[in-house]
Amino acid sequence: MEILINQAILRDGMKDLIEYSDVDVLIAGAGPSGLTAAKYLAEKGFKVLIYERRLSFGGGIGGGGNMIPKIVVQKEALPIVEDFKIRYNQVENGFFTIDPAELIAKLAVGALEAGAKIFLGVNVDDVIVRDNPPRVVGVLWHWTAIQLSGLHVDPLYTHCKALVDATGHDAELIAIASRKNPELGIELSGERSNWSEVSEKLVVEHTGKVAEGLYVTGIAVCAVYGLPRMGPIFGGMLMSGKRLAEMIEEDLRDASKGKRKGKKTS
Repeated sequence: MEILINQAILRDGMKDLIEYSDVDVLIAGAGPSGLTAAKYLAEKGFKVLIYERRLSFGGGIGGGGNMIPKIVVQKEALPIVEDFKIRYNQVENGFFTIDPAELIAKLAVGALEAGAKIFLGVNVDDVIVRDNPPRVVGVLWHWTAIQLSGLHVDPLYTHCKALVDATGHDAELIAIASRKNPELGIELSGERSNWSEVSEKLVVEHTGKVAEGLYVTGIAVCAVYGLPRMGPIFGGMLMSGKRLAEMIEEDLRDASKGKRKGKKTS
């Protein structure tokens, strides 16, 4: 029996790794904005993969507000909340509370049922860059357990048409790309101190492309553009993810049209 279990895991697991070594959209981080973007992109027919370094979903959702089991969203985010069939409670002044565990579970289910793939325990170590023009085309990755062990093990590759940094406060992928590849023209300003009212709006407004092939969403936007953080309100994270999905869809559709046009005229 044991050998059958072993073979089933190895056979189907390796099949998944091979199938998802080349995707349309690769999202680093299974937090609120990453999961939201994954659902809307997968629903549009894109091949979407999420790498999450931990063995769980949700990013910063799980802790609620200082370990009190509630988070807040504003009324502008309710259409997204309802898309994911997440229950909420109206409090006052256009704010609503949500159970963190339900938010995590239903964001993940929404992304998976839309067709996105999620690999847990994966650490993104570097980006793959091409020139003429300078652009990001993928990542180098290894299992988080390898990183934590301190072993030097060469990573493997995943290619993508669009790479999304949804890693949170440090914008880790964009920091790597900026430090190693000045030709990409990325400047990392660093996150500022809390101002919820301002940050919730600015994060959504600044969501998008930072270099060819490289995008940012969620709280990572604050680190890139020097915006204030916002605390345990997550409406901006959800709206950032949806806006990013719309932007990537437009970019990939335009790129696909350009390729078809080029073939016709060649």
